[in-house]
Amino acid sequence: MRPAFSVLFLTTLIGAGQGLFLALFTQQTYALVGQLPVQSPGFYGYGAVLALVLLVVGLGASFAHLGHPERAWRAASQWRTSWLSREVIALPAFMGVVFLYGAAHLMNWTPVLFKLPNGLALDTTAVLGGIGTVLAFTLYVCTAMIYACLRMMREWHSPLTVVNYILLGGGSGFLLAATYAAFAAPSQAGFFATWALIIIALGLITRAAALWRNARLRPVTTLQSATGIKHPRVEQKSQGAMGGSYNTHEFFHGKSAAFIRAIKPSFLVLAFIGPMALLGSAPAVAGALVPAFAMQYLGLLAERWYFFAEVNHPQNIYYQTIG
Repeated sequence: MRPAFSVLFLTTLIGAGQGLFLALFTQQTYALVGQLPVQSPGFYGYGAVLALVLLVVGLGASFAHLGHPERAWRAASQWRTSWLSREVIALPAFMGVVFLYGAAHLMNWTPVLFKLPNGLALDTTAVLGGIGTVLAFTLYVCTAMIYACLRMMREWHSPLTVVNYILLGGGSGFLLAATYAAFAAPSQAGFFATWALIIIALGLITRAAALWRNARLRPVTTLQSATGIKHPRVEQKSQGAMGGSYNTHEFFHGKSAAFIRAIKPSFLVLAFIGPMALLGSAPAVAGALVPAFAMQYLGLLAERWYFFAEVNHPQNIYYQTIG
């Protein structure tokens, strides 16, 4: 497939925004039960603002992928059957909750709504955080299932696609939270960095498992079955035109085999191994966290590019070369 850069930025930015929100609320939950010190409202509020900025920029990037952006609202109309429609609904809903969560902290709007049987008091931000957590995971699943539900795209049609979207987005979000905390609340940077290291390590395992699985897939469709010609040797020499077409432009990434071989180890190092090494050496130091996040984000862009380029659409069996 031909990767669209607008989709690369959409999925990586909103994934990091979701992960950052989950990281903030995770720390607040730990603080709520007395396992970590409670931070200032500004820490949570401005962190939510940063998450919202990533979500808005990611949403804006998606409009570059639309032929008629003014009709984007229609994408929500097929929510009963389309994962894309569900994503279109889940994203603004999540953005709205992130906005309210940040506003509640910054405006000190924290009345206690109810108490649990153990006496734990839950205020507005705790309830909004819980709702936002559900919506964040819902959004991860919706985004991943856009691809995982496609049976003919065998590289995508796997539970690993959903798991990887959650872990890669969560890992980048927790790493961003550690970077943010290194400046806003240095005592909490180690907490976020430790969780980031764990999630990134899990992401490396599951992404490597997906690569191993996809490398061993064997095509179920052949040139003979695609053309209906039963001869044991069939060679496709031309697509029947003297130039390219939509089929050769949209379903081929156009890169050389050498480039494809090089990008796989590159994103594994940039998105996983490099950040893990920095987190392991100096988990709570801004001088290590800033380059770790920058490195990981570049790696995630490369990983997402490969995610699309790796897929071999069945139509490529026929549309192979230009005459």
